[in-house]
Amino acid sequence: MNQDNNNVVRNHISEPAEPIDLIDLIMQLWKGRVTIIAFAVAAVIIAVIYLFVAKEKWTSEAIITLPDSGQIANYNNGMNVLYGTGAPTIVDIQERFFGRFNSAISALSEQLDNQEEREKLTIEESVKGQPVPLKVSYVSTSATEAQKTLTTYIQQINKRVVSELDDDLKTSIDSKVEDLNVDLATKEKIAQEKKDKRLEVLNQALIVAKQSNIKNTLVQQAETLSEDTLFVLGSDALSSIIKNEATRPLPLDESYFSARQNLLAINALKSKPDTTYAFRYVMKPSVPIRRDSPKKGITLVLSVLLGLITGAGVVLGRNIIKNTIR
Repeated sequence: MNQDNNNVVRNHISEPAEPIDLIDLIMQLWKGRVTIIAFAVAAVIIAVIYLFVAKEKWTSEAIITLPDSGQIANYNNGMNVLYGTGAPTIVDIQERFFGRFNSAISALSEQLDNQEEREKLTIEESVKGQPVPLKVSYVSTSATEAQKTLTTYIQQINKRVVSELDDDLKTSIDSKVEDLNVDLATKEKIAQEKKDKRLEVLNQALIVAKQSNIKNTLVQQAETLSEDTLFVLGSDALSSIIKNEATRPLPLDESYFSARQNLLAINALKSKPDTTYAFRYVMKPSVPIRRDSPKKGITLVLSVLLGLITGAGVVLGRNIIKNTIR
């Protein structure tokens, strides 16, 4: 039994496969050329309808980087006045502004992607492996709309970031002004207390001088006298000193006037958010000249090929079925 099976298999393998007759195949396709052309035309018509119905996609691109020093000059000046030698460097401020801008526009991209009618705003590295510059792109249904919307979004994010940092600066200014006013008031109070204390000592010395009947000064060098021995200056001299001391300005030291100078400088600071930018354009939002989709040429070529292949398949399949039935 096994011997017979082996012979059958051997005979089956040894039988040569029937060669494909290319000429016959071509003749079948030629006879069915009307069907093939009809399928191709139908595919082209469907493709044309698709091109009219499908939404166009245009991508506008912009390249941005750190703001120039002039674009953040007002903020940088404010920080220098507020913190002096402890103020952040210009590079730190540039990175702070651009970092805020990058975070804000990335958040906007996520927000647009999660809404019901999605919008595609993409932020990616312009140079691979480098954090700056960044390429920002937006996809819309027309070239001008893509450029306009991308410009609007970038300006909105810039305005928001600058406004936030400007508010931070104003808060810092207000806090510093309050601290300086408290410091000045404290220094003035201490100076007034010193002056009052001095007058008390002089008045006490005058009382002692009068009680001791000392009218004229008994010493040549008053600088060496202590508070307890001032009475030797005599009542006449003490009376003159007290009178002058009462109208004398407060004994304020250099630190008071330094704080006063800082206060005036800080009060002179003016907010200029309209001239401040969180980024700089390397390339402004472009008006795309080629749409992303649908591609007319590729779509039409593919539709023709698909129609021809489908038509040829129908013709050959129909002929195979006929031959099988016969």
